[in-house]
Amino acid sequence: MFYFVKTPWLLKKTYSSCIWDIPGKEKKIYLTFDDGPHQTATPFVLETLKKFNAKATFFCIGKNVAEHPDTYKQILLNGHRVGNHTHNHLNGWKVSDKEYFENILEAKKYIDSNLFRPPYGRISRFQLNNLCAHTNFRIVMWDVLSADFDKKISAKKCAQNVINNTKKGSIIIFHDSEKAFERLESALPECLQFFKENSYSFEVIA
Repeated sequence: MFYFVKTPWLLKKTYSSCIWDIPGKEKKIYLTFDDGPHQTATPFVLETLKKFNAKATFFCIGKNVAEHPDTYKQILLNGHRVGNHTHNHLNGWKVSDKEYFENILEAKKYIDSNLFRPPYGRISRFQLNNLCAHTNFRIVMWDVLSADFDKKISAKKCAQNVINNTKKGSIIIFHDSEKAFERLESALPECLQFFKENSYSFEVIA
């Protein structure tokens, strides 16, 4: 399995219409959680964020919102933001443009947000340009990947991925999902503790 823990500058430059980080002078970072809501992982994330007075942005799958509406509502009640992550977690490289756009619109019935993140970060140039030109979506990618989805790494390695690569303005990805939970359960509190001790705040993506 190949992936970048720290997004290369060339990729950011090539897809400059996407939001990869939010630079600023203040020590702010932007936690994001993909693929929820999940009946176990999401409540754990919400409770953990609350302990550290941290806010985050949740990129939700429409189908999961339909299946777990109360958990989705709790995300919003706790003061976090949400974003569209398609209805069925579609890979934009593997489906037709028509299917991809229809799936985003289906998710929009359940997720009221102008933020969109393509699953796997995979979106064609045409799909990206179309969304930017014809919708009010802001396309949010990431600066740091925790890799909590990777069953071959430990929770400690997952936390180190974040701690060693995050800077002011970084957008960080975790996953509130079944697959990631084994690593997320230890890595998230460790990261929150580290950045709190180093005077960072955790903000939503506006």
